[in-house]
Amino acid sequence: MNGVLAANQAAGMGSIFIMYAVVIGVFWFFLMRPQKKEQKRVQAMLSTMEIGDTVLTTSGFYGVIIDISDEAVIVEFGSNKNCRIPMQKAAIAQLEKPGAE
Repeated sequence: MNGVLAANQAAGMGSIFIMYAVVIGVFWFFLMRPQKKEQKRVQAMLSTMEIGDTVLTTSGFYGVIIDISDEAVIVEFGSNKNCRIPMQKAAIAQLEKPGAE
């Protein structure tokens, strides 16, 4: 009798582990995978930045890149050529090449 109960408990534990694996797989597929794809897209965008590109910052300002370093860029805002602000590359939300329409 104890052998039958032990076998039923072992089968129940196996199905619980399978259910946990399915839940974790679904969690990864719907939450983690899209986030990693977005990170790759942002990294690709930041790696193609060049001087003269038009950018949209996370705060909503449009500007033109005038200098690039390892972790920062200097962006020129407005038409008076006097508003130059250094910012982190992570503050850039969109990038537009000069000849692209």
